[in-house]
Amino acid sequence: MTTSVKSNVHSFDRRLLARMTGALGDEVTVGKLAEELGQVFSEFLPDILNSETQQDITIAYAGFETGLKSKLITGLGDGVALCDVGLRNWCQDFVLSCDSPVIITLMEMLLGAPASDVEEPKPRRLSDIELDVATMIFEKVADVLKSAVNAAGGFEPLLNRPYNASGKPPAVPEEEDVFAACINISIGLGPVLSTVSIIVPQQPLLKTTVVFPKGVGQNRKAKGEWGEQLEQQVRRSTVKLEARIKLQSLTLNTISRLQPGDVIPFHDAKDVRVEVDANGRDLYLCEFGRSGARYTVRIKDNLGSDNDILNHLMS
Repeated sequence: MTTSVKSNVHSFDRRLLARMTGALGDEVTVGKLAEELGQVFSEFLPDILNSETQQDITIAYAGFETGLKSKLITGLGDGVALCDVGLRNWCQDFVLSCDSPVIITLMEMLLGAPASDVEEPKPRRLSDIELDVATMIFEKVADVLKSAVNAAGGFEPLLNRPYNASGKPPAVPEEEDVFAACINISIGLGPVLSTVSIIVPQQPLLKTTVVFPKGVGQNRKAKGEWGEQLEQQVRRSTVKLEARIKLQSLTLNTISRLQPGDVIPFHDAKDVRVEVDANGRDLYLCEFGRSGARYTVRIKDNLGSDNDILNHLMS
């Protein structure tokens, strides 16, 4: 190719190409579809979540944004849980997002905390068990979305395990970013008002005809079943315990001269008192002992009820 020919070669405008191929719509069209989906969520999602959790949860449409998919996800911040979802015959790769404060609050209430005692938490990374609660929210959002977009074939949404936004893997350089829409739904629980978002490429969204589903969520789990599953998950979780034993007081001068092989006696002369804690919370008072070749501690007293301990370990 000669120099004169090269100078006449220009890259095609990306936005124009996307518009020509149906991958980018105008704000009015995208906004209308987003509002229609928001109305479906406002109508059906509260009953589903309330029946599932026995908590008073409010849902409302909260607007939309457009842009490249990666930038829309980044704009959600680090204090959210994300879930990669696919729905056959509609969109194979979209993302659900939920602010962490409402998940943390729901977790506390499912474990028995009264709404009046719950304070609005700050956004943070979620624990594995809190991500289990996020799974339930994402499943219900995906169920309503599946019915609203009326994808052919009646296929179920495929949800991957939710993860913290701060742990999202970096984008693959070879994969082209796409124009997407971020449809926001406000979710209110107790003192918390958070946002659930659906980030979907515009190409499948622009082909969507939104319908109001009938009988959404009729096959719901009972609150008791969900609560039991959550409690069992909590109780199966591995927790690191630490034991503290008070030693005899020594002067700073003596401590500075200690050498390998020197011995520091326990503070207690007979039954050695041991304090066991997890995550900074004292759980038990114990006494030091030995069983065969292993040193042990024997529990003498609990420092709090079972519910107190569970609630603390989840925080």
